[in-house]
Amino acid sequence: MARFATGVTVVTYTDGDPDGDGDPRGATMNSFTSVSADPPLVLISVARRARCHDQLIGRPFCVNVLGAEQEPLARLFAGSRGIAEPSWVPDARIPRLHNPLAWFECEPWRSYNCGDHTLVVGRVTDLGHRDGDALTYAWSRFGTTVQSTDGIEHLI
Repeated sequence: MARFATGVTVVTYTDGDPDGDGDPRGATMNSFTSVSADPPLVLISVARRARCHDQLIGRPFCVNVLGAEQEPLARLFAGSRGIAEPSWVPDARIPRLHNPLAWFECEPWRSYNCGDHTLVVGRVTDLGHRDGDALTYAWSRFGTTVQSTDGIEHLI
């Protein structure tokens, strides 16, 4: 699976009660995909042994797609300490990182036990994006995918 290049996300949530009271938390994840356009659904895969598993299941969450310059945040939320300080969007309904490449606020929709992971499907309630290069992960290391300035014009 290390040969499959993916984008990198930090999934954020609160560690308090399911209504959102508590401190912001996050976990780096690269298992993220779009599931449905109607209703708008996305899926994340959470390891059952991950510290965030029990706090995340059944709660609102935000998927923050990281830009190439945000590798320190990916490392921080993967467990490296002292390499970055997260900047949170003030007054966000669900904890959200400042300036990700894209973000998807989600309400819990369904969860499925799958081996040593739980597949969590969230219904997208809000989203946003910006231009920029993407942070990627392949061959067990971080990389970059450069945003193309060309569209599909060359195909026409």
